Amino acid sequence: MIKVPLAIMRKPTIILATSNGVGMGHLARASAIALALKEDANPIIVSMAGGIAEISEYLGIKCEYIPGRDRGWMSRDLWDKYLRDRLVALAEETDAKIISFDGVVPYPGVIAAKVKRPNTSLIWVRRGLWQKKPQRFVLGLQSSMMDQIIEPGDIARDYDHGPTADRGDAVLTAPVSLFQKKTALSREQSREILGLDLLRPAVLVQLGTGDSDVNEKMTAALSGLLGWQDLQVILTKAPIDKNGDSLAPEGLDIRVVRHFPLAQVLHAFDASVCATGYNGVHELLPAEIPTVFVSNIRGTDDQEARAQWCNDFGFALRADQADLDHITATVQKLQDPEVRASLSKKCATLPEVSGGEEIARIFLEIALQNDVTSSARVLTYKRLMAQDHINRGLRHVAYLALRRAALIYRTIRPHPASVDLERLEPVFGAQNTTAELREMIRHTPRFEHLIAGASEKYIARRREIAEEAYNPQVH
Repeated sequence: MIKVPLAIMRKPTIILATSNGVGMGHLARASAIALALKEDANPIIVSMAGGIAEISEYLGIKCEYIPGRDRGWMSRDLWDKYLRDRLVALAEETDAKIISFDGVVPYPGVIAAKVKRPNTSLIWVRRGLWQKKPQRFVLGLQSSMMDQIIEPGDIARDYDHGPTADRGDAVLTAPVSLFQKKTALSREQSREILGLDLLRPAVLVQLGTGDSDVNEKMTAALSGLLGWQDLQVILTKAPIDKNGDSLAPEGLDIRVVRHFPLAQVLHAFDASVCATGYNGVHELLPAEIPTVFVSNIRGTDDQEARAQWCNDFGFALRADQADLDHITATVQKLQDPEVRASLSKKCATLPEVSGGEEIARIFLEIALQNDVTSSARVLTYKRLMAQDHINRGLRHVAYLALRRAALIYRTIRPHPASVDLERLEPVFGAQNTTAELREMIRHTPRFEHLIAGASEKYIARRREIAEEAYNPQVH
């Protein structure tokens, strides 16, 4: 239980929103914090990531899926307003005291929710180790809109030379991880759950598939496991390309397993090959799993810096993500029992990954304050939105001008009353089992997910929001 020096008359509701990132890092951190909050608060996770389908059934945490703008169901400007209205409606339904956001770039809709509901605290859980990407140019304005910024610790923080490293505007905590020694299952229990042979060695491979270069890295890594006697190779996704062709070399016993949270059963594995994301590093190494890291250089996360730190200090092996032969050769080193023993022994010296509990404690202290004096910072918000339009380039600015001219024209010359425009009807549902929710997210056009136990007032408001988003008025 998290101890706070305040009397809890009623559990506060805290909304934890996450973006749809490259991996599961944002959602995994939110889940770890929500689990730490469960006893003293009502956490609700909202996310654009499809992985949210796992949350409710396996962790017992309420959730809502919000379709990301990448679904293409509405224009970007409409989506920003839609996201704002979704967050505000949920905050009003649950009387949420906090909206936190875990993601590299707080969407305009997240910040606009703060403007609409100024007495709800807005907190940015801002991971460090940024690459020097264009997102850094609005970092100051975005940060100034927040009531609090929290930086989840990173074991490789000494190698952080990105734009957040020296800002000094965030509360730094220990690393956040779904892996906890007190809840992790034994080797025997984990293997039984995953259906693995108890006596044969097993290696977990989490590199992902997709573009040709990513697929090549997967093949190179799997090739490094050839010759390991009686090996079980475990993946969470089938190693095939977009045409259905296998990326695995002949001679490997490959099994695809699904389990959430995977952190709970990591003791099943003798070694791993993984991308160097925040999530993988702060689960595998505290679990003392000998690991080769193959960085994914897409996105903002500086995975190469994190991999280099792990390699330099003996916690893991770093494979050069740009050299396929080096990937294969580095993975082959895991076949040496002495190498695995050395890595595991070094990982045993890492401190506890207790950041989830630390952040939960901070959230509770803020949520339980009776004298919230939070400013909407409307002028800062307008400056940020202007900068956002500029960052999208001259084509976007020209589009705004043309759109404004079109609206003026339609005010003077409205559409004939006889024009019959196609209506787009969304599908509403409150699914909370993994299979049902995953199916709806993947295959249902314009799926509108409702939190379990939603009131009639909330459902009515959600229908209004959907109508405005999917069937905007044409003037």
